[in-house]
Amino acid sequence: MIEQTFAMIKPDAIIGKNTGRILTMVEDSGFDILRMHKVMLTKEGAERFYAVHKDKPFFNELVEFVTSGPVLIMVLEKDNAIAEWRKLMGATDPAKADQGTIRSLYAESIGKNAVHGSDSKETAQEELSLFFAPPAPPQQQAK
Repeated sequence: MIEQTFAMIKPDAIIGKNTGRILTMVEDSGFDILRMHKVMLTKEGAERFYAVHKDKPFFNELVEFVTSGPVLIMVLEKDNAIAEWRKLMGATDPAKADQGTIRSLYAESIGKNAVHGSDSKETAQEELSLFFAPPAPPQQQAK
């Protein structure tokens, strides 16, 4: 089933000049990149984005990291996009990530893990709505 998911290339991967390599992996894996923006998250935006982790000890570190540089946010589409993107990303801990995944190749640590992806359809909808307004309907010339 064709679905959409939210994807983010994090500051460590951008600073490390790995954006192009990651985007090539995305496209070579059959994803369509429907929308893409390079942005700087505000502290408030990052706190809203990571609200699910607000009571965890690493929350402040997570917010500080994701606001430390630009991120590339994307809408990806493919059959089973959520599961397929998570498979391509690899485990959060790059030492445990399967060979050839994004995190095995480009992540530095559990905290600096190069990319983010939605973990469910509900999360994907939430994250997409945080960053991307619905596209405008196509316009047609009046006759």
